[in-house]
Amino acid sequence: MIVLDKATFPRDKCCGDGLTTLALRELDGLGFDHGAVIDWYDVDRAALRSPSGREVVVPLPDDGKYAAVAPRLQLDDALVELARKAGADIHDGIAFDGLTTGTDSITVTATGLTIEARYVVAADGMWSPTRKALGAGEAGYLGEWHGFRQYARNVTGPAAEQLYVWFEPDLTPGYAWSFPLPNGRANIGFGVLRDGERRIQSMKGLWEDLLQRPHVREALGEQVELEDRHTAWPIPARVDNIALTCGRTLFVGDAAAATDVMTGEGIGQALLTGRLAAEAILGAGAGQPDVASASYERAVAHHLIADHRMSALLGRVLSTSWGARGALRVVASSGDWGRRNFARWMFEDEPRAILLTPSRWHRRMLRQPGAFQSA
Repeated sequence: MIVLDKATFPRDKCCGDGLTTLALRELDGLGFDHGAVIDWYDVDRAALRSPSGREVVVPLPDDGKYAAVAPRLQLDDALVELARKAGADIHDGIAFDGLTTGTDSITVTATGLTIEARYVVAADGMWSPTRKALGAGEAGYLGEWHGFRQYARNVTGPAAEQLYVWFEPDLTPGYAWSFPLPNGRANIGFGVLRDGERRIQSMKGLWEDLLQRPHVREALGEQVELEDRHTAWPIPARVDNIALTCGRTLFVGDAAAATDVMTGEGIGQALLTGRLAAEAILGAGAGQPDVASASYERAVAHHLIADHRMSALLGRVLSTSWGARGALRVVASSGDWGRRNFARWMFEDEPRAILLTPSRWHRRMLRQPGAFQSA
């Protein structure tokens, strides 16, 4: 296997750095050593604040890991090293130039390289140059979400140890977050659904205002300091309405617009679609690209499409102030069992639409342990 990436690792990636249970289980299945991520932080509870100011803390179970925070600078570099140890031929700092499709192979050209391969797995982001080269791109596509992030240090409030999600009245549809990191640091930011009116310039002003709100200052502590510059990025979330394959090319992660349409989270979905693509190729073999493509599309539909549509439906409720208030009111009154299971649902412990998709039922449904139990 040959891996090409235009970036040189380690490199930063604008992201909230949050890992859901889905992401953790995929990492665990790869044999990933989370100790390779120096600033890995396990999350055992989350504080949620509704637009009315109601705050509820939801705990996570203690039988394994259900949520964590890992800076992408370190996480992605550790994944590159894991792939290298598994035998992958890694070429970073190599930009994709183009490709030519043949009957039995694809020829990829990149900086100083010409590679003939049976398949291409395109994990090259929302504006996938591979998709464009194949004529499968969409001009003017800007994604479904805006994300805005900055790191902070000297976090002395409860956000130093606790994950926060704030459903602010002026952010719906969307939310703000603070994800804890070791040594008094945090990843803080906000995500909003694209509505055609919000622009990066106005988001910068909103960011400055958000950081001065009393409940945010209280969570972070008065001595908090921002690090470096803020960054913003678009997020694609339409896996049910995009071509997942093109001949011998399979699109994964953001290139497949596989992000969760309700939360904007995409690491778990990227890992999952990458695994499904690899399984489809291995199952079909070199001479059956149609079988590989069909197998991959079925697998993505099985794992993600129903959940995408469920998340879109739930997102429409949570996108309103009354919906977010009502949801947290129910959680607040549900007792320890209800809060703990809401946290499992929130962090994608099981697919959101699993009750509607009997083909995914299993014996320990809704009560399987978390990832990395032996860690």
